[in-house]
Amino acid sequence: MESKELLDLTVEAIDERHGEDTEAYNMEGVSILSDYYVVTTAGSNRQLHAIVNSIIDKIHEHGKSDYRIEGGRDSNWLLVDMGDVVVNVFTQEAREFYGLEKLWSNGKKVELNLDED
Repeated sequence: MESKELLDLTVEAIDERHGEDTEAYNMEGVSILSDYYVVTTAGSNRQLHAIVNSIIDKIHEHGKSDYRIEGGRDSNWLLVDMGDVVVNVFTQEAREFYGLEKLWSNGKKVELNLDED
C-alpha cells in the first residue's frame, strides 16, 4: 500500500469518528522515520480510543496489519505507527501541552478533505 493511500484511509477513519482539528504533514525527504505525520484531537478518552480503533479497522479492511500502538487504556495520547504514516490522537489538554505540530514545521502541511458536519 502506498503511503498516500494509507494517509487517505487514516484521515477517513479519523473523520468517521469525528476527530477535531486534524492536520497532516508530508515529511518525505525531511524525516527518515515516516512519510506522513497526522495529529487529531478527541473530545474524550473514550473517543480517543474509538478513533484509534477506527483507524485499525480501516487499514485491516485494506490488508494492512503491521502497526504499533503506543499508550495505555487511560492515556490522553495514543500513537499509531503504521510505518509510512504515524498518527497522534490527543485529548485537547494533551495536544496543547505537547504541541507536536512544531516538530513538523519543516514538512509540508497536507490539504485534507474532511466532512464539515
